[in-house]
Amino acid sequence: MIGLQSRFENLEDRFVKIDDYLCKHHFTLAGNWDYKHGYLDRGLDQERMVWLRIPFHVTKGSLDGECGGCNATIKLGRPYVFKHVYNTGTDKHAVPRLFGALFDQFQAPIDPDASVDDMWVQQAQQLLNEVESGYLH
Repeated sequence: MIGLQSRFENLEDRFVKIDDYLCKHHFTLAGNWDYKHGYLDRGLDQERMVWLRIPFHVTKGSLDGECGGCNATIKLGRPYVFKHVYNTGTDKHAVPRLFGALFDQFQAPIDPDASVDDMWVQQAQQLLNEVESGYLH
């Protein structure tokens, strides 16, 4: 995980405004959000292992996934780039289980915090600079 310089850091605005803008730049709300914090992610590679992530926490209201965060005001944290290496093949030791399959759909990552090549850091910083330049607060 490598932190990036950003004008977005400490930006505070309505979640729907930030989310709508970043969505136009292919960012999505990461699935591990809750009512008080979350992440806006953009994949950088085709394998979906290298990511640009912008963390945030809710400063007013609460994030509600059913209505797009209706009343939440969020404050962005320091963006970073990270690499999450996972096994792309099938799990040869998997055992079919009816009820377990409802919960255990994915393999454990090989390396959830792998080293990031300089090329990805530079690409992430350039992309972040481009996205920041069009945001009107």
